[in-house]
Amino acid sequence: MTLNTKIIIADDHPLFRQALSFMLKSSFVCSCLLEAQTIPELEQKLEETSDIDLILLDLDIPGAQGFNTLINIRHTYPEIGVIVISGFEEPETIRKAMNLGAAGFIPKSTPVPTMIKAINDVINGKLWTPIGSYNPDDDIVEQEDKLTSLTPQQRKILLMFAEGLLNKQIAYELNLSESTIKSHASTIFLKLGVKNRTQAVILLNDRQMANASFTQ
Repeated sequence: MTLNTKIIIADDHPLFRQALSFMLKSSFVCSCLLEAQTIPELEQKLEETSDIDLILLDLDIPGAQGFNTLINIRHTYPEIGVIVISGFEEPETIRKAMNLGAAGFIPKSTPVPTMIKAINDVINGKLWTPIGSYNPDDDIVEQEDKLTSLTPQQRKILLMFAEGLLNKQIAYELNLSESTIKSHASTIFLKLGVKNRTQAVILLNDRQMANASFTQ
């Protein structure tokens, strides 16, 4: 068991939150447990409390807007592990959560002993998902295929996104119109299967960490 672990339970169902809190207090000695029923409450807890180790995040918590909260937390607090705890168990949902930076995915139907093991694994630096639901190697191949589908110009624009350049700055650098950059951006998002710059850059960063050979 890990001592002095600070965990935030972000879930809007009081009974589930209570049961999860009881389980954690019984299994993690000296843990500091905080609870949040909404995204504003979660953000407040994160601002007020230092050295949070883990967030147990329900994707359906009010204000979450799907995966946006997970994306924002991973961007703002990259040192905090996030385990998604959800009533949804589809492989695609699990895969997307893991691709966006979750350290684990625990379906709410998971037996208590397995939940405890999953949380322990993540606290100790491992990834955890239900057996057979997620294979990181499959995602590496899929992401590589998506990135190689980009044209050289689109790859260059994606790398400029990663540098934080605005569309008008990219247009100036490449001697193109801003509307052309926007058109390229839409095509990049479509090819990568993402909705915005943030998700595109996350996918790029994941691949660069796994394979430093993706360059201009």
